[in-house]
Amino acid sequence: MLLYKLWRSFVKEILLLKRDIGGIVIIFVMPLLLIVTITLIQDSTFKNLEGSKIPIIFIDNDKSEVSKNIKQELETSKTFQLLTNYNEKSAQEAVFSGDYQMAIVIPENLTKDLNSNIDSKVQTIVSSFGLEGDTTAAKKSAPKAKEIHLYFDPATNAGFKNSVMNSVNKMVFEIENKKIYKAFQDQLGTTENLDENKNLISFKEITPKKGEMDVMPNSVQHNVPAWTLFAIFFIVVPLSINLVKEKSQGTSVRARISPTPYFVHILGKTFTYLIICIIQFLLMVAVGIYLFPYMDLPAFDVSGKMFQLIVVTLFSGLAAIGFGVLLGTIADTQEQSAPFGATSVVVLAAIGGIWVPVFLMPEFMQTVAKFSPMNWGLNAYYDIILRNSGIGGIAKELAFLLAFYIAMVTISIFYERKQNAV
Repeated sequence: MLLYKLWRSFVKEILLLKRDIGGIVIIFVMPLLLIVTITLIQDSTFKNLEGSKIPIIFIDNDKSEVSKNIKQELETSKTFQLLTNYNEKSAQEAVFSGDYQMAIVIPENLTKDLNSNIDSKVQTIVSSFGLEGDTTAAKKSAPKAKEIHLYFDPATNAGFKNSVMNSVNKMVFEIENKKIYKAFQDQLGTTENLDENKNLISFKEITPKKGEMDVMPNSVQHNVPAWTLFAIFFIVVPLSINLVKEKSQGTSVRARISPTPYFVHILGKTFTYLIICIIQFLLMVAVGIYLFPYMDLPAFDVSGKMFQLIVVTLFSGLAAIGFGVLLGTIADTQEQSAPFGATSVVVLAAIGGIWVPVFLMPEFMQTVAKFSPMNWGLNAYYDIILRNSGIGGIAKELAFLLAFYIAMVTISIFYERKQNAV
């Protein structure tokens, strides 16, 4: 008998959704448009950074060894296109007006003064060891340190500025080291090959591998789970609206006076919207697997992970349904439930890392993000997709999502009983 009542509640929810075309569009069509649009934008951005060069102004007032080395390094970096038909004043105006992102100005006599500075220091060091050297040259005052001027567009990202300055510093540091080494060779009369003076310590990035291939995160692996979660939580809007409709049309009154317990009414909604969540997830995965490759995007790889991903989807769906039930129970009108539901989902997405990665947020917001159910679901998806975790590795996130659902439904049931107590 209880199963029959649950079935009838399920059928009632399906009929309500069939009459709500706008809700169907929100649930299925909008997330698909979002995932395609956002992924295309982000992937195009990555490809632009990788495939095309950023035009920057390069002014060489030195026209000698050091400036030529810097210019060669910039040209071979495959990142910059050097524009040289400027003087420092016109370059400053062009950059500060936003025409170009940056300009590099190499000062006059940079190579000459650097050589003199290094020779002076090497002479001093050699003389201090009692070795032969030109003591007269050692006593000469070293030239004043030179400055390479870097002009940046005020709207340029701080990360780009730091990256360029670090790259220039590294280039200058390597040039100085080679010149110092060469100066010591000349003073000490050694004949060791300069090219053999390589770094003793280097960095090697170790990444997860699938067979012989490196497993690297891409825009698709980030966007499919992120916008799937956004779609799942957006069922809060039609779910809460339907609950409000039931109150305004008297359906909830008939449900209360019927012998069917109220929790069966809630379970009917839960099963209905869980099926919707699974359909949303499968549609998103289908787009990632079959449509994205035709749009010159990486395919979404779910091999060996489908079961775990569906489990996360079910628990994330439970959390979204619980929130929608609470909102629909508390709200008195559709004008209250619809905008508040949409806004709250956007806020949960923002603090949960759907739009901006959590590690880029301020420390306070990183703490707040830990309380967002979207963040729990996103971490579970990422653990499976990017870290190859099993169900055991995401047990904590699943427990949080289930506890959130139970808490929301429990509060809703108590609130409903209190409001209708005689």
